Amino acid sequence: MKNILAIDLFSGAGGTTSGLKKAGIKVVAAVEIDRWAAQTYRFNNPEVFLFEDDIKNISGKKILNNISVKSSDKLLLVACPPCQGFSTIGKKDVKDKRNQLIFEYLRLIKELKPDFLLMENVSGITNKKNKEIFVNFINLIESEYLLTYKVLNTADYGVPQTRKRLVLHGVKKDKVDKSFEIDLPKKTHSKDGKENTKKWVTAEIIMDLPKIKSGEEYLGEGIYNHTANGLTDVNIKRIRYIRKNGGNRSILPEDLILNCHRKSKGHNDVYGILDVSKPAVTITGGCMTYSKGRFGHPTQDRALSAREAARLQSFEDSYVFFGNRGELAKQIGNAVPVKLAEASGRYFQLILGEVK
Repeated sequence: MKNILAIDLFSGAGGTTSGLKKAGIKVVAAVEIDRWAAQTYRFNNPEVFLFEDDIKNISGKKILNNISVKSSDKLLLVACPPCQGFSTIGKKDVKDKRNQLIFEYLRLIKELKPDFLLMENVSGITNKKNKEIFVNFINLIESEYLLTYKVLNTADYGVPQTRKRLVLHGVKKDKVDKSFEIDLPKKTHSKDGKENTKKWVTAEIIMDLPKIKSGEEYLGEGIYNHTANGLTDVNIKRIRYIRKNGGNRSILPEDLILNCHRKSKGHNDVYGILDVSKPAVTITGGCMTYSKGRFGHPTQDRALSAREAARLQSFEDSYVFFGNRGELAKQIGNAVPVKLAEASGRYFQLILGEVK
């Protein structure tokens, strides 16, 4: 019987692993260097062999020596290299060392020769400045793998968030017939719910969580990481005014406008209020900070809690994150949305029967 075994590189807190497991794929190994993300990953995925180390120190042989693979098993090598260097937000630097981590994925592809490839990254990886790196990566593997990639909207896969991410799928050419065409997961959701899809899931899904104030943490049974950053008195005034008068900072009265915003018309989402009638905006590593995006709670005078952000990334409520509030926000914001990874996992399960 054929089974897919996955190795999750740059696993972070485990968004990809969670999605693949939901698709029935067994994740057997993961690599993560960040200590808090590794602690979160290990707690929630104790059955996976986790290398808490720099990926540069991990060889294909070392991975294989710590997992069990039968001849009938098919290997899926997953990578979500740190994307800050490719991001469309902030400084774009083609020489950013984080950009080069995609070639550690390439190295392990060459060493492990997996049957399937899955990579997820920010849409900016295909932008003009970054394209040389991405095209170079593609050129070095396309002789051995059938590849397809596209920027997808996570809302189209049941994630309550309009997050644009590049998804790449690959299958080893010598494992499929010449007529085989590699594809990406089919949409399950759409804005209007037409063409055999469900309607987008909206940010309304956070609204049944217990009320907490800024700076508080809910300590009741069964709900983890429902904790919010504190707000200053002036920011409480801002969030109340913005909520009452239109949802973003452009309508603030003179006495509440920040000096840095007086001459700048950009980044109108900062200090914004989440609109529960739509999927959320992109959840970032600043998702618990009111000043870093449209992360103001719809009805409560605070920014999103870690648990609310995790729901918007489609994590189960039972998934526990470790670290201080800054670490929680970083892990959740950097994660691959669970349902997006699940969609890719289901695609590979679908084509498993066609692989030799």
